Amino acid sequence: MSYTDQFEQKDEKRMSFFDHLEELRKHLIRSAIAVVVLALAAFSFKGFIFDDIILAPKNLDFLTYRFFCKLGETYSFLGGLCIEQIGFTVANIDMTGQFMQHLSVSLYAGIILAFPYLAFELWLFIKPALHVKERKAASGMVFYISILFFMGVLFGYYALAPVSILFLGSYQVSAEVANQITLRSYIGTLSTMVLAAGLIFELPMLAYFLARVNLVNSAFLKKNRRLAVVVNMIVAAVITPSDVGSMILMSIPLFILYEISILVVKRVERKRAAAELNE
Repeated sequence: MSYTDQFEQKDEKRMSFFDHLEELRKHLIRSAIAVVVLALAAFSFKGFIFDDIILAPKNLDFLTYRFFCKLGETYSFLGGLCIEQIGFTVANIDMTGQFMQHLSVSLYAGIILAFPYLAFELWLFIKPALHVKERKAASGMVFYISILFFMGVLFGYYALAPVSILFLGSYQVSAEVANQITLRSYIGTLSTMVLAAGLIFELPMLAYFLARVNLVNSAFLKKNRRLAVVVNMIVAAVITPSDVGSMILMSIPLFILYEISILVVKRVERKRAAAELNE
């Protein structure tokens, strides 16, 4: 008997509740180790992480702001998009503030960098519970989950974060009141939008798995489009700051992802129907 056959037989054995807990513990430990290792690596690149990534959206030469200016130069009616100054400074007011934010940013970086491996560990955990056909159908899951997550992270960093940071950081009720944003507030806003956008972009994968277990179908998703619009706006309002621009900007990909999810569910249904005909 080959090693592969032995592995398949082992997977098919029924595991007790405590066996599942033990297996889950192993995957969680390996995942935690991966996050810690990458977080330590990020911790050692303090200058690059903070100057070139974290604090970049507060500088006029940030890619998004240069893109806005390019639009303003190309189309005169969009001239107001060009950013001429950043109306706030980032300050630290706590004795341990900078060190603690260095730790938290390193942890965020570790989670983001380790995400493909975390998805792989998740796949290893659920794989034994799947049949051979289900495993084949879910092949490439780690790749697609990772791609969608990083697309969301990039969207949050280059689209959501600059708009929100610029608006909220520059907003003034009076010229007499200067904006001095705390480092903790700045990093909290940036990290929340980036990580939230990364997770939101997993909507098509969530729809895929729900369709695989017959919890949703394309007809249901189409019928509830109007409700989805309301829910999308609520979600966008929750994960973005209080400015309307960020909420609208987040709602656009949510609408697109919802429509993509309908197409994904349709594909699952077509494959299921084809499989039933061949049986």
